[in-house]
Amino acid sequence: MTEWCKIEEPESGQIKIRQMNRSPGTNTTEVKKKALELGFHKVGIAAVDREDVTQTQRLQAWLALGYGADMEWMANPKRQDIRQVMPEVQTIISVALNYYTPQKRPEGTEYAKISRYAWGRDYHKVMHKKLKTLTTWLQGLHEGIQARYYADTGPVQDKVWAQKAGIGWIAKNGNVITREYGSWVFLGEVLTNLQLESDRPHTEHCGSCTRCMEACPTGAITDPFVVDANRCIAYHTIENRDEELPETVAPHLQGWVAGCDICQEVCPWNQRFAKETDVAEFEPYAGNVAPKLVELAQISDQEWDRQFPASALRRIKPDMLRRNARANLNAFHQGKE
Repeated sequence: MTEWCKIEEPESGQIKIRQMNRSPGTNTTEVKKKALELGFHKVGIAAVDREDVTQTQRLQAWLALGYGADMEWMANPKRQDIRQVMPEVQTIISVALNYYTPQKRPEGTEYAKISRYAWGRDYHKVMHKKLKTLTTWLQGLHEGIQARYYADTGPVQDKVWAQKAGIGWIAKNGNVITREYGSWVFLGEVLTNLQLESDRPHTEHCGSCTRCMEACPTGAITDPFVVDANRCIAYHTIENRDEELPETVAPHLQGWVAGCDICQEVCPWNQRFAKETDVAEFEPYAGNVAPKLVELAQISDQEWDRQFPASALRRIKPDMLRRNARANLNAFHQGKE
């Protein structure tokens, strides 16, 4: 049943009848139920009621310090105002998908390390399929419902919205930690003009713990909740397109060639609450848990294409992967001298 409301226009004083953005099945409970049915492990709702000045100022300060390195997309003005992404947006539906798989990396300096998030199928493909289904379902409830989705693919502060929606809290290492799964989660969001009941923002539970800050070999976590991409192993192995890695990072890679999980692996929340995912697509592809550095240092473009199909690792081009592996081998040999 469609609902209507009377609205008095301030300028003319006329009473007009307008359709409300509600229809059967679009209450918060039904939306959450649908998201969970689609396989998301967590879902929360956040209202877009006013500009978050504090978060905007934090992002601006982070950018002013140059901590975004060459990630120019982080300075997109739309990232600071969600209404520039979707002017009609009233609500953010935030979702989380657990990707943790329990395989252990072997000991030994001959092995390359790939971040756990990239062991299996490209998370963008997995998340987008589920988000598209949720968005299509929402739009199908009524012709007036608008919705669009993102999963690390648009100018949306997904971590900020995840905390506002009660999914988890932004930790000192910049990741979102959930009580149920630690920080081993992918985040996504659906922007919609529906007005839904909001969840309470999540409180922060890092306490006095500084394990992530102390464990980072390059000191990338300059202050609690502040990460300098210029020092971050994950940034340089994935985003840095230069022919050589900086001298401030290359000697400290510790085997990492694609991302870095150090700050997550030492986190007490991850050590206590990591749960194996039920998403089969995230099971590691053969060779991703324990590749050899010497093999990656000379991997051909053709072999790279064959070894990393439908993988998030495809963002790391063959020349970058060879560069990262060589930097590790050089650091190891120099350490022995």
